[in-house]
Amino acid sequence: MWKLGVLALFLWWGVSMETRVQQPKTVRLWEGRVPLAQGDSPVDIPFITLYPAPKESRNGAAVVVCPGGGYGGLAAHEAEPVAKWLNKLGVSAFVLTYRLGPRYHHPVMSNDVSRAIRMVRANAKEWEVDPKRIGVLGFSAGGHLASTAETHFAEGDPAADDSVERVSSRPDLAVLIYPVITLSGPYAHTGSRNNLLGENPPQDLIALLSNEKQVTEKTPPTFLVHGADDKAVPCENSLLFAAACRKRGVPVELHIYEHGEHGFGIGGDGRPVGDWVKRCAEWMKARGFFQEKP
Repeated sequence: MWKLGVLALFLWWGVSMETRVQQPKTVRLWEGRVPLAQGDSPVDIPFITLYPAPKESRNGAAVVVCPGGGYGGLAAHEAEPVAKWLNKLGVSAFVLTYRLGPRYHHPVMSNDVSRAIRMVRANAKEWEVDPKRIGVLGFSAGGHLASTAETHFAEGDPAADDSVERVSSRPDLAVLIYPVITLSGPYAHTGSRNNLLGENPPQDLIALLSNEKQVTEKTPPTFLVHGADDKAVPCENSLLFAAACRKRGVPVELHIYEHGEHGFGIGGDGRPVGDWVKRCAEWMKARGFFQEKP
């Protein structure tokens, strides 16, 4: 009987150890007091969850993943499953848990994604990533956040006391999946806008965060995916951003699928829209994202 007890304990310990080993590491974006925090509860503490690519296939590329949720929540199917897909490509993923409305408004969310990109870049050596190959990927409102990162970035401050703030927050490429882009007009997603900016925001702030208006020649290469039948966030959001990229000479690839609706994530439920992950991987490879930069 005691042998069975020891065996059961051993099996339990093995499962417990395996579970603990498999738990991804989380890292707070700021140590100590978080800028603009309204408290110190979990909803006030932004962080990234680390999903390093397997050593045998790691190519040095990294992507910060921004799940959607209307700036009022975070969709789980746009988080870890995306990170694991990126891992299969040899890309290390960093899933961002950013602060949300209505408790928080702009510029808090923008600060969180910029800090996440900077943190990955500042820790590139430790996390075995190339600081010249750090992308951002977002879904829905997370796509708006990713587009904000690529249009509102800042160079690092060499004199900053915080070493993370010494590096640039500019992503090297962006992937936007059924993104919220514009915050004005008939194609705006009002729920995301209200959570991001609050009720009745000033027009200049709406224009500032309507990111199709903020594309410049320095905006990084961008890959967009949308469903033509998306009733939550119309595909015109992606069309507007792609047109702005073309106007400014920014490399852009756009895929509009006849059927997709909203929130299909990386699976697509067996529909053709699920093919976007293959197209995206091909695009990243063609851009040299999987290869070390000189």
